[in-house]
Amino acid sequence: MASALNWFEIPVSDMDRAVTFYSTILDIKLEASSAMPGYQMAMFPAEEGTGGALLHGEGYMPSQSGTLVYLACGPDLSVALGKVAAAGGKVLQPKTDIGENGFMAYFLDSEGNKVALHSMG
Repeated sequence: MASALNWFEIPVSDMDRAVTFYSTILDIKLEASSAMPGYQMAMFPAEEGTGGALLHGEGYMPSQSGTLVYLACGPDLSVALGKVAAAGGKVLQPKTDIGENGFMAYFLDSEGNKVALHSMG
């Protein structure tokens, strides 16, 4: 595994304010995206390595509980997802096709954290 982290999303209440904040503190330009219809999205630059975005929309509530982290888990996330329940977690969303971006799934870990898995197969 090249990296434990594959993708991240940071929920926001006010997209303009959040884009200004992150652009300022990181000295970057976030790019608006319409990849998720019905949601506002601003992508962090990532030519290589881990990418992520700010998201505003239904189900995305800022919280002190943390951000949603996507973990890389090899060529097929079904292998890792199949071990979640036995390890003390709970599958929240089964393996889901997200088109050219591969597949994803959500689970609760043994501590109650919502985490996601990502693979291309």
